Amino acid sequence: MTVHPSLQTYADAWNHSVEAISELVQPLVEGEWNRPTPCPGWSVRDIVSHIIGMECEMLGDPRPIHSLPRDLYHVRSEFARYMEMQVDVRRHHTGPEMTAELEYTIIRRNRQIRNENRTPDTLMRAPLGAEQTLELAYRMRAADVWLHEQDLRTVLGRPGNLDAPGAHIVRDNFLTVLPKVVARDAGAPPRSTVVFDVSGPLEFLRTVRIDAEGRGTIDGAPALGPAVSFALDWETYVRLAAGRVKPAAVADRIKVEGDADLAAAILDRFAVTP
Repeated sequence: MTVHPSLQTYADAWNHSVEAISELVQPLVEGEWNRPTPCPGWSVRDIVSHIIGMECEMLGDPRPIHSLPRDLYHVRSEFARYMEMQVDVRRHHTGPEMTAELEYTIIRRNRQIRNENRTPDTLMRAPLGAEQTLELAYRMRAADVWLHEQDLRTVLGRPGNLDAPGAHIVRDNFLTVLPKVVARDAGAPPRSTVVFDVSGPLEFLRTVRIDAEGRGTIDGAPALGPAVSFALDWETYVRLAAGRVKPAAVADRIKVEGDADLAAAILDRFAVTP
């Protein structure tokens, strides 16, 4: 247990996913490390490099001194450049080098978590020189490794863990921003409702309600006569919200009822991760 139980849920979810990733990549042969993943421009090696790099930053290690190539088409923002540094510096590492560094980093991070004595509201370094609380950092690492575990499972043909502890954290993160997606980004009309009925390993129903001023809230109660209702499985929900697929690519896995234009606007703005 960590000193602060509010961190334990995130620590446990992180450990569950990062150990699953380690197990997934341990037996890979060299060519499999180069397989493209749902993350634009990133291979299996790149995802593992990203995980290693972010965990090293949690440990307080200095960032690598490295010049990025100028021809990386998928690097289009300062945030992307920041993330790419830890990835590109390992692009020529072999499979055994990758698994060895991953294992060593997991050992170090587990030791850090066991000895954690900072309070959840302690401020720490975040990307691009910003600050974040320790609790937010733990939550974001748990969500990130679960999402990348799913990326690896997709490309390696090893489905699983869709209801793992990290999945619940990712669901809650996505649902937090759903009212903004529906109300502000997609422009759902005042006094309307939009329902999401999600099935599969992680099942839930949520209704986004738009008030008279156009602000959105969310709850778990059904709505009568929603402007739009979506029925889809959890895996599809995740892939859309994480920007891994475009709505057109999974249209056959989404049942839509109601205002077709509003539904299209919501789906077009559904991706909420960079």
